[in-house]
Amino acid sequence: MSRRPTPAARELRTFGLTALLLGLQVLLDAFLAPQPGTRWADNLASGLVPLALLAVATVFYPQLRAGARAALGAVVAVLALEAAALAVAAVTRGVARPSDWASLLLWPAGLALGYVAAVTLWRSRSVGRHRYLRRTLTALGVVVGVYVTLLPVGAALYATHRPRADVERADLGTPYQTVTVTTADGLDLAAWYVPSRNGAAVISFPTRIGTLDHARMLVRHGYGVLLLDMRGYEESEGAPNAFGWGATRDIDAAVAWLQRRPDVRQGRIGGIGFSVGGEQMLEAAAGNPALRAVVSEGAGERSVREGLIRGPRGWLALPTATVETAAVSILSDTMPPPSLEALTARISPRPIFLIHAGRGGGGEELNPEYYRAAKRPKTIWKIPEARHVGGLGARPGEYELRVIGFFDHALRAA
Repeated sequence: MSRRPTPAARELRTFGLTALLLGLQVLLDAFLAPQPGTRWADNLASGLVPLALLAVATVFYPQLRAGARAALGAVVAVLALEAAALAVAAVTRGVARPSDWASLLLWPAGLALGYVAAVTLWRSRSVGRHRYLRRTLTALGVVVGVYVTLLPVGAALYATHRPRADVERADLGTPYQTVTVTTADGLDLAAWYVPSRNGAAVISFPTRIGTLDHARMLVRHGYGVLLLDMRGYEESEGAPNAFGWGATRDIDAAVAWLQRRPDVRQGRIGGIGFSVGGEQMLEAAAGNPALRAVVSEGAGERSVREGLIRGPRGWLALPTATVETAAVSILSDTMPPPSLEALTARISPRPIFLIHAGRGGGGEELNPEYYRAAKRPKTIWKIPEARHVGGLGARPGEYELRVIGFFDHALRAA
């Protein structure tokens, strides 16, 4: 029996150093310098699971065959480079944390490990009969492996480490107040508030950036508008999650804040959410009866549970969706929420208005399914030419007429 070739010392050092730097980044991010408003105890899964996987990979790496070592090295290299790219985004935006500065070291380490993985794979190529068939099958296996595991894990890494964006003062057509909304779990969320002139107010979610035209539209008709940054977004405390899991607590806190406002009468509180914000508005309305009316624009697919209702297309994507859901759950220390199909059925008798784009993405075509599951009163509007959350830009006059009419009727604002 031939002995398996021992990996070169340089290869082992490169892999070990990259894994060590990744471990340092995880340690800082989860335990030593976590996100503002969070504690190390909030990050047990997102810290311990990656550290354990890195330790196992480092221990078993020397015992693997060359092809397996090359594949594992490539995976670690890509994840290291993604972490480094996210760190660069944070540094350039002036919102870097200690883990981001440490992640900058992953640039040279990730590039070096990627080169070593390529060299290892090249040197491991076999000769003899069927060698081209074996190489073709190996290449196909790598492509399938990347698609099923690396891409969804990379998406989860971005979703749970989304760089914050700068928030500059804006023109909302009338003076507004900079306020802080505190959640039940103790996070301070940044927000702007325009006081109500008609006795009703609307929460705009998930961020103050990008929805100013919608806020100005509501303000013109006398509505109070609370533009809220979701936890982990922009200037709010907490860890980010681009899928929004757990952020219904932010909307609940906003509702409670508005209930204490003297300009908001008789609980006339509605919500308008965009993309992940639309999904969270539906979930919040399902559990909070004080949210009297909801407009959801661009809601789509946020976990494997929505994928199950997409038919054959969703079933084919089930492996990647399962990996992505599991990765997001671990990296965010949050269990996946119920499906939006199940949640919309719980909102009645409070009205919902679903808006979706004909040229959107991310599962936006599921809105008719959510509409069918919902009980009355309910409204749905497809804008064929619009892109994701681009309804107001595509049809400004009709959009204003429909949305303001919906809130006027639901909140009984004069």
